Amino acid sequence: MDRISKLKTFLESSPDDSFLKHALALEYIKLEDDAAARRLFEELLEKEPEYVGSYYHLGKLLERAGEASLAGATYEKGMAMARSVNDKHAYNELQAAYEDLMY
Repeated sequence: MDRISKLKTFLESSPDDSFLKHALALEYIKLEDDAAARRLFEELLEKEPEYVGSYYHLGKLLERAGEASLAGATYEKGMAMARSVNDKHAYNELQAAYEDLMY
């Protein structure tokens, strides 16, 4: 069974597991299925906005899709959330991505 199939099976029994959704979205990115990955990241962040690692990946997807302003807003929201949960590593990664995009 491939990784995507395994993750989907796990999600059937734990549909609200943010880690599984994040992992599945990353697998879709590897397959260049950005639309499926985007849907998963957006769904994940809607339900669990403090899952800060997903903001970076969603922002990068939006950049590739030519949606720079939405990517910037995603990085900003992620930075605010990372600050609120005191995740300095995530904050720094998001800030670097934001600065690369904007400057």
